[in-house]
Amino acid sequence: MIIDCHAHLVPPSLLQAIRTQAADFPSIRVIEQDGSIGFSFAGGKPTRPVSKLLSDLTGRLKWMDEQKIDRQVNGAWVDMFGYEVPGEEGARWSRLINTHLAQQARSEPRFIPLATVPMQDGALAAAVLREAHGAGFKGAMIGTQPKGVGGVLDDPALNPFWEAADACGAVIFIHPVFESGDNRVHDYGMANAVGRITDMLIAVSRLIYAGHVTRYANAKIVIGMGGAALPYVIGRLRKNFTVSKDPLGDPDAALAALYYDTIVQDTRALRYLADVVGSGRIMLGSDMPFPIGDLTPLKIVADTSFSDAERQSINGGLAAKLFV
Repeated sequence: MIIDCHAHLVPPSLLQAIRTQAADFPSIRVIEQDGSIGFSFAGGKPTRPVSKLLSDLTGRLKWMDEQKIDRQVNGAWVDMFGYEVPGEEGARWSRLINTHLAQQARSEPRFIPLATVPMQDGALAAAVLREAHGAGFKGAMIGTQPKGVGGVLDDPALNPFWEAADACGAVIFIHPVFESGDNRVHDYGMANAVGRITDMLIAVSRLIYAGHVTRYANAKIVIGMGGAALPYVIGRLRKNFTVSKDPLGDPDAALAALYYDTIVQDTRALRYLADVVGSGRIMLGSDMPFPIGDLTPLKIVADTSFSDAERQSINGGLAAKLFV
């Protein structure tokens, strides 16, 4: 079975539900644009409109057939997670998204949904994660910056969420958010090329040094984009670990415990990732439908120096253990 572990989906029924239930979310402004909708959360900067490709189910299944992908793990669109709104409202928003992701997966079993949780509130995020786990979700996709730009995943207020993830054995897929927090990446397409990487690197490095990766070891944490720059800077992370006057989490132990996708767009980088963390921690990914992803994901695995057994694990064997 070939499984794509990293994709995004906004079911058409969810878009309709948002339009009809907008009054239930006073902190979320729905913006009609180009036949789709965008959002402003708590008066903040409007998001991009939901791409039509995010909701094109026929096109998605056609692409999966063309790429010989049997099943696909889908989170919602990170831009619409709405971590800026008040907690209770955010929990209702997450539950609405999860309801429609679950319905879509029931009508099309090739899709495997990842829940959304309100990361602006640790206790509510824990509650929504437990509900989703009870409803059959294998885990959740979360953004790197809870509570908006500058938020951190190692915030002690989020400990209830991490405790729930550990107790449930949930997959937690960490994904960059729309604003990396660095205005220097807003030119030349660098928000995608570089900003997503630095955002992920900082967020996960904090989790590593805070000790979360090993403390909550029963949670299965997936780092998109091949671990961002983590494998390349492991030497610096290790050096900082050894010279720090404060007790820090061990970066080598953390990198060995995390999971990664293949979205690195270079066979040398993919081989290096495997050399650092082991091929048994890597899963096929596409970031469908976004063009910065890898829309022919089996090719890089085929072109990289892997054994047949390694390819089998990367292309679906490991994902089947985590998601199926």
